[in-house]
Order: sequence, then structure tokens, then C-alpha cells
Amino acid sequence: MSTIEFNSRLNQMSAILHSFAYNLTKDIEASRDLYQETAYRAIKNREKFSPGTNFKAWLFTIMKNIFINDYRKKVRANTIIDTTENHYYINSGKNTVNNHAFSNIMMKELSQMVADLDESTRVPFEMHYSGFKYQEIADKLDLPLGTVKSRIFFARKELKTVINNRYDGKPSK
Repeated sequence: MSTIEFNSRLNQMSAILHSFAYNLTKDIEASRDLYQETAYRAIKNREKFSPGTNFKAWLFTIMKNIFINDYRKKVRANTIIDTTENHYYINSGKNTVNNHAFSNIMMKELSQMVADLDESTRVPFEMHYSGFKYQEIADKLDLPLGTVKSRIFFARKELKTVINNRYDGKPSK
């Protein structure tokens, strides 16, 4: 099989290979990388393809083997090998204490952001957050239902803006 014919057949299989790569990886970028590696290895090993055999199956086998090998490398990379006496590092993980300090700080900050809202939007928002339905809030505050929904919407929008400005430095839309 000539180089031109081989490349032509590989191009014809491009869409099918992209689909198969996505089915394996479930990620667009990873599937593109897998396709690219498959095409590279197919071209590199063009002389190993036997004319008259199933070209599609040959390409799928290359892709599947690349995917499996990459998966095994990732699993091995996440394996911890402890060579210390009595497996000190592996056993030391049993005594970790999780104190939730970071999440407590975030909740205090969020509570302060809610408290800083204007009272007209804060009260309906807090009631909704506490589990009240829109209609219950409207009845308790003696407001029209649409006004309650609008105020809760504006409270969420303002909180989103404040959070984005504080943590991203970018204003939200």
C-alpha cells in the first residue's frame, strides 16, 4: 500500500476514530490527544499493516492499546510505595485530623456578604434560603409574588458579583 493510499484511508477513518476516542476518554481534549497519538503511531508503523486486512480494526486496536497503556501509567503514578521501616508513611495517614477551618472561614465570609445586602433583598433571600416557598415569603412580607421572586433574584445576582470581585477580581455579568 502506498503512502498516499495509506494516508487517504487514515483520513477517511478520522471521524470514526475521533468518536471512538471520545467514547474511551469521555473528554474532548483527551480524545483529541488519543486520536493524534493513534494517527502518529499508525503512520510510523505503516509498514506493519498487512494489505487486505481490516484497516479500521487495526487502527482501533492501536487506539485501544494506547488508551489502556495510558490508563495503567496513571494508576501506577497514583500508587504510593512506602520503603520506610514499618511502613511509617502509609500508617501515619490514619491519624489525620480534619478540622474544616477553611470551610468555616468561607461560611463566615458568605454570611457577612449576605448581611451586607440591602434589607429589601436580604430578608426574602434569607427566608428562601431557610426553606420558605416563594408564596409563603410573599404572604409573610405582604408583597406580591413577582416582587419576592425579583428580590431573591437580585440578591443572588449581587452576591455573585461580590464573590466574583473578591475571589476572581473580575466583575460578573
